[in-house]
Amino acid sequence: MTFYLKYRPQKLDDLDILSVRNTLVNILKSGTIPHAYLFAGPKGTGKTSAARILAKAINCESKNPPCNKCDQCVSITNGTNIDVIEMDAASNRGIDDIRALRDIIKLAPAKAKSKIYIIDEAHMLTIEASNALLKTLEEPPSHVYFILATTNPEKLIETIKSRTTLIHFTKATADEISRSLKRVVDGEKMKISEEDLKIIAKMSKGSFRDAVKILEQVSVDKNLLKNSKSFNVDNFLELLNKKDLKKSLNELSSAIKEGISVELITESVLEKLRFELLALSGIGSNEYKFTKLELIQLIEFIIQSQENIKLSPVEELPLELAIIKWFGDDGEVDIGDGDINDDKKDETTEKQNTKVLKDDIKLSDTNIENSTPSEFNIPEVNIEYWTKILAEVKLINASIEALLRSSKPIGFDGQRLKLGVYYKFHKDKLEELKNKKLLEDIATKIFEKTIRIECLLTEPPAKIQLTESKDDNILNVAEEIFNV
Repeated sequence: MTFYLKYRPQKLDDLDILSVRNTLVNILKSGTIPHAYLFAGPKGTGKTSAARILAKAINCESKNPPCNKCDQCVSITNGTNIDVIEMDAASNRGIDDIRALRDIIKLAPAKAKSKIYIIDEAHMLTIEASNALLKTLEEPPSHVYFILATTNPEKLIETIKSRTTLIHFTKATADEISRSLKRVVDGEKMKISEEDLKIIAKMSKGSFRDAVKILEQVSVDKNLLKNSKSFNVDNFLELLNKKDLKKSLNELSSAIKEGISVELITESVLEKLRFELLALSGIGSNEYKFTKLELIQLIEFIIQSQENIKLSPVEELPLELAIIKWFGDDGEVDIGDGDINDDKKDETTEKQNTKVLKDDIKLSDTNIENSTPSEFNIPEVNIEYWTKILAEVKLINASIEALLRSSKPIGFDGQRLKLGVYYKFHKDKLEELKNKKLLEDIATKIFEKTIRIECLLTEPPAKIQLTESKDDNILNVAEEIFNV
């Protein structure tokens, strides 16, 4: 038997979400037990287990329910109690199923004091089935109780929600999961540290079920958590705080090569940043010297990267782009590898910034201004061409579009569009056959002639403080490249 089934909560004290436990205890102590409940919350938070415990408490033959010793409690635990019926609304969602249910509930219980219907994934019921169930909930027989469980309460019709007692199941905290896991550890006589339990709690994302599954895997493979410990979040954030882009990216790369999932890294970083943001708002103490604006931007960029991880052909790419974008939006814009004196670094007007960017561009040997019509025979080009390329790419592959925004056009001779790329792993990604073909097809479509894309690796650029946005600068560069 798996750990999750073997150590499934069987009594009220086993429910580790304190708010749920207290609510059920108060309901049972009141002596007035509602006939319909709605257990709402994320998967793996104990809704079905709590429903069975409540069913035991209602039908228990002892004075202190649930006793887990009487025939009713034992049969509910074993799943053999004919008066406790569990239904999966995903499979029994039609109006005919609910009509059949309405006919059956009129019959008295076979052995127990009450008949209890546990309807899992109740939000899957059709509108017609929900309306049919509603009539029963409005006037239930005295011997019938309903417990509806759902992960999406917003999909239930309002009239059903208004006729049930709502109990919220929130994602479990790390302490709640650790407490739950200790019962398994003690029962199996496992040797596992508090640190490991905390790591499992973090990996489970608030799900008791997932936490127990991970613990069971750890009991078989002791090295499963090894890589989860090796990523130093504090060190990574310190590098960000010092504005060291190269070392920050290297830290990420090293962790990923060691087998740590990008998802786990992202969640660990966000958790730390959340506490840091709360500290700046007066709750707790902060460890770093981020400004509130820096934190908000960094959190937003990383959350956005989470949405793209599953879509990206390279799992770590969205997170890398988020970090690079944050460094740029912090005011340090990469402008190329030309020499820039201190006076230019202090210049901040739009005219001066544009000039620095234009002077830094290294065009191909072909002089665009001196090109003959045959050499530069394309439609009149304007600043919209580059934005069109970005927009078209984003519709197909958002990660590649983000890469383009972290690059810039550095030359165009009418047939070849040259892109300056500062990091080899980004250049390699853009030059992959399918990605390069995507870019060339889109550029060919927009320019209405065959266009080839060429990526050039440039030295890490110098940085200056700019008052205009990074995207505006890139567009100005594009305007210069395309000779408008």
